[in-house]
Amino acid sequence: MRRHILVFLFTVLLVVSNFGVEVKAADIPQDHTEQTVSDGQHGPAQDGHGESAEAHHAPAGWSVIPFVVLLLMIATGPLFYEHFWHKNYPIVAVILAVIVVSYYLFVLHNHHGPVHALFEYVQFIALLTGLFVASGGIMIIVDKEAKPGTNVALLAFGAVIANIIGTTGASMLLIRPFIRLNKNRIKAYHIIFFIFIVSNVGGSLTPIGDPPLFLGFLKGIPFFWTLTNNFFPWIFAIIILLLVFFLLDKNNKADYSFGEEQATPTGKVAFRGTRNFAWLAVVVGAVFLDPNVFEWVPGIMYDGQKFSYIREIIMLAAAFCSYKFADKQALNGNDFSFEPIREVAFIFIGIFGTMMPALELVSNFAQSEEGIQFITHNTLYWGTGLLSGFLDNAPTYVNFLTAGMAADGASINKVAEVVQYSQGGYNNSMLELKAISVAAVFFGAMTYIGNGPNFMVKSIAEQVGIKMPSFFGYIVRFSIPFLIPLLVVVWLIFFYWNLI
Repeated sequence: MRRHILVFLFTVLLVVSNFGVEVKAADIPQDHTEQTVSDGQHGPAQDGHGESAEAHHAPAGWSVIPFVVLLLMIATGPLFYEHFWHKNYPIVAVILAVIVVSYYLFVLHNHHGPVHALFEYVQFIALLTGLFVASGGIMIIVDKEAKPGTNVALLAFGAVIANIIGTTGASMLLIRPFIRLNKNRIKAYHIIFFIFIVSNVGGSLTPIGDPPLFLGFLKGIPFFWTLTNNFFPWIFAIIILLLVFFLLDKNNKADYSFGEEQATPTGKVAFRGTRNFAWLAVVVGAVFLDPNVFEWVPGIMYDGQKFSYIREIIMLAAAFCSYKFADKQALNGNDFSFEPIREVAFIFIGIFGTMMPALELVSNFAQSEEGIQFITHNTLYWGTGLLSGFLDNAPTYVNFLTAGMAADGASINKVAEVVQYSQGGYNNSMLELKAISVAAVFFGAMTYIGNGPNFMVKSIAEQVGIKMPSFFGYIVRFSIPFLIPLLVVVWLIFFYWNLI
């Protein structure tokens, strides 16, 4: 019972800390205070311009307000003031980011945080853009009968390739053929389980799979760490979700053909735009060009860390070429549009720009005596998960990784310490990182706003006339009865009892 109470309290405390609760320096152990001042977020004790560490102050509590406002607007805008949000979200995101960045530059005199955020944003959006554009030029035509077994095979295939081309790439590649395959019997549960499996849980095995894991990779977590540590939770969850979907689909007797004669399926699977697979391979291959791993890869040295730029140039060039030379019929068949990636690009300008104070406050809280006593792999699982479901799982992952490392006196901005954390160099740190990683990806399926592809898939489904549940209908009809029990069982087996 005590552990359950700690889970709840830690989650509440971290939410409160994101809303501006400041931890006084006196409450932070001295050795941790020194590290916070010296890490990359605040800048070194003495930089090249002769600035002293005293010039860099912790952000005020109110400085997290733009971050909270942005996340709340992301959650409520498409639901309650859709016209205003759709027209003005780029302006809103940029203005909120400018407010926080200006505060860091001109009030805190801290240029290290904004520069780190800029580099990480460029790396993040370059990967998403490359995967989105390259996959958008590939059209898959599945001319098979819409049987439960066929659907399960397609979803399982999506869960695998989500780790190769990302949940965004896999979702954009497969959602339209999945809808076309089931056009005469499709219901909302088809789309929701597609979101569960392909758009979220499937992408748990590589940093390419889901944005939170890629952010962890950028921070220094080894590329194959997720494959080694997340495999058993991944295979368990995928099998359970596919089994539940199969039972639902087997009992689906709907027929929307209205008696019209249907052509006999040939049983074949055809592709258009196959040249774009080569561009996808370029994007995926470029991920490995990390200057912190390979000395021969050029990078920009800042704050003792090498930031990549060659990798990002290659990804964006591949995106440009994949669109310019794409099969136009494939693009038209997929109703390809740049609007989804445009929305992600602007939204994440706001997220990366505004989340800096939240990261620091969470870090400070985690280093306090109150914070340290609440941080375990169990509280990290539920804290990361619950916020990932209702906010966005990428910044949530970073917040809780920051908290988990800070509680051990480690800095998320030091690559060597991130690697050490991932290898069990701190007490129970491998299990903590596993809890954060699994929760961020799995819980991202809990709502439409948990992960980027969720809303993209919903929009595509609604464009072809599928009636999708509302925001709360999604939670009540699908997340609570199907997803939440699975998340509890995953926690019990892999974290509470730590059986595997």
